[in-house]
Amino acid sequence: MTTTTLNSLARASSAYLRSAMHQPVQWHEWGLEAFAAAQRENKPMLLDIGAVWCHWCHVMDRESYDDPEIAAIVNQHFIAVKVDRDERPDIDSRYQAAVQAVSGQGGWPLTAFLTPDGKPFYGGTYFPPSDGYGRPSFRRVLLSIANAYAEKHGDVVEQAKMVESAIAQSESFAGRSGGVSVGVIAAIEQSAFKMFDPQHGGFGQAPKFPHPSALDLLIERYARTGGKDESVKERDRTGQPELRNLIVSTLEHMARGGVYDQLAGGFHRYSVDERWVVPHFEKMCYDNSELLKNYVHAYQATGEEFFADVARDIIRWMDEWLSDRQRGGFYASQDADISMDDDGDYFTWTLDEACAVLTKEEAEVAALHYDINEVGEMHHNPAKNVLYVRAPVEEIARRMNLAPERIRDLLATAKKKMYAARLQRPTPYVDKTVYVGWNSLCVSAYLEAAKVLNLPDARRFALRSLDRVLSEAWKQSPDGSPARELLHVVAYSDPNASHREVPGLLDDYAFTALACLDAYEATADLSYYKFAQAIGDAMIDRFYDATSGGFFDSQPAADGSSLGVLATRRKPLQDSPTPAGNPMAAIALVRLHHYATDAAYRDKAELTLETFASVAEQFGIFAATYGIAVVHLLESPAQVVVITAQGDEDAAAELYAAAVAPLAFSKSTIQLSANQAAAKNLPPALSATIPSLPGLQAGESDSRKSFAVLCSGSACQPPVSNAAELRKVLEAALHKN
Repeated sequence: MTTTTLNSLARASSAYLRSAMHQPVQWHEWGLEAFAAAQRENKPMLLDIGAVWCHWCHVMDRESYDDPEIAAIVNQHFIAVKVDRDERPDIDSRYQAAVQAVSGQGGWPLTAFLTPDGKPFYGGTYFPPSDGYGRPSFRRVLLSIANAYAEKHGDVVEQAKMVESAIAQSESFAGRSGGVSVGVIAAIEQSAFKMFDPQHGGFGQAPKFPHPSALDLLIERYARTGGKDESVKERDRTGQPELRNLIVSTLEHMARGGVYDQLAGGFHRYSVDERWVVPHFEKMCYDNSELLKNYVHAYQATGEEFFADVARDIIRWMDEWLSDRQRGGFYASQDADISMDDDGDYFTWTLDEACAVLTKEEAEVAALHYDINEVGEMHHNPAKNVLYVRAPVEEIARRMNLAPERIRDLLATAKKKMYAARLQRPTPYVDKTVYVGWNSLCVSAYLEAAKVLNLPDARRFALRSLDRVLSEAWKQSPDGSPARELLHVVAYSDPNASHREVPGLLDDYAFTALACLDAYEATADLSYYKFAQAIGDAMIDRFYDATSGGFFDSQPAADGSSLGVLATRRKPLQDSPTPAGNPMAAIALVRLHHYATDAAYRDKAELTLETFASVAEQFGIFAATYGIAVVHLLESPAQVVVITAQGDEDAAAELYAAAVAPLAFSKSTIQLSANQAAAKNLPPALSATIPSLPGLQAGESDSRKSFAVLCSGSACQPPVSNAAELRKVLEAALHKN
């Protein structure tokens, strides 16, 4: 009986690292031990960065790292280090910049070669086992690098210095570069229109990504201007598509394409074609959280019920597949494949597979609707079809001479049967790791959907998930000081893995502070406001650059011993693909300022945005979150406070629905009981105004009547008790900005 020798990744916590514990490569985790070995043995380091959801990472694992001959070369000539980019995005971002400087390529798997002190001198992404795909074989690359390190060591060191310089210049941003201007919003809009695909929706050509931050900015601008933005009008006269068409076309094409899971709901990561038909099949929680907000906001802006339906369907999938229903928390991702021999086979269908589970009539309708044919779209198996909406119900009804309602019934039945059959297939791996930042994005998206679409179950689960983060990841600092710190990981996927405490990054703090503010507005529970303020203050203490403005993405090691290129400071501005840390931090500070009346919050937000002011326009749609932050900073806040009188709850519900209906980044809505409002148990800004409102004083004749008040800054308008009147007041206030 043979026993398998495990490498050191058996001690890892990450699912991606643990998946390689059986490989013959003598892998190390990123840490002092690996660097000490490289320097002791004077060997270059081989750095592999990937993720559990990454198809080509698994391909390279199987083709190369599982191969004993390749492993022998690696073990003889290199110290091999494997990193999970989800667990350590700070490492990934720096070495991505390095490899892009060397090869012009980026992505995963990232394959980098480093000096023993971790300075990169060569790299790429996927290398095949033999020469092909326009790339040299991995074996040839390994031997060439080993030879170069031994024979041309001086050249290697010089190259490493050049690459290190390139990393240092990547998103370093030395200091304030101009005043914050609304002009950046017009520049982002212009970039979006230039990249817009009028035939298929979306931006650019294949491969096509959703860009949810850009969509959110455009949707909000449309909602605020009613399509009357003068810059948009000018483009219309020159034949460019108008803003509503850009938004509706993009969101409809995505939701009806194969990039959307037509059976289970939820979006795959991106489309490999310009039509949104064939996706990369992995599904990420952060893509779905941000797209959920897009569809909720599009429903607010257009009134199209289709967008609300898609939003509910995204939640259906996240509830079923990416949620810890017992403890709270959103899981990270679902893999694309079962094995290396398939490419999305779990999600795709042959015509025979569909016919086997449907009646003849159902199969005919499903084949027409989802374009299921003998020959499909998948190259590895031409019989496999990606489900996408090819023909609408009305067209199928005409072709089959049936009533549209009958077609809808047949489609609904077919969809249920096909999904039930799909559930019997081997299921792609779900990474049940709960990351703090991504979890907070999901919390905010769920709370937004719950507020607009009146989804109490989504609200409850979001709050439970946030409570778990605050109880398990908001910790006392290990140095024994009274300060607290936020971790990057709440829980790992593998219950057998040891839990390690990875320090939180800027994204974790900014996203969680915003989630706490969203939770406060959803509940009026002051503890969430206090958590938001404490996390925001900790974010400033740990990441803010008091000299030049802006926030660094991570903290240097307390003892100054940052490994590799981690000492390089970065100030993230670009959305890639999650919202960028600096503008999200600025949004959190602006919103804190509206409640705390502490000018220091707003000042730091403004300094942060000034740091990037002269360059943000150059990034176009990739600076969309920066544009959203500019809206938050420059527009006057509109805060609607709904006061619920006992016995008049129905009127309060109508007022609240009227308050949340319009979309505006600068608007917030909170509902208080009359007792809460009178008790002054409120954030400072509200405490200074709300308790003294007419109708809250003892003995007043209307004290038993619910009402709403619109506040901006320290001033509030007269109370309103009628929902229609509130809509008028709110519309007037929002169109003043």
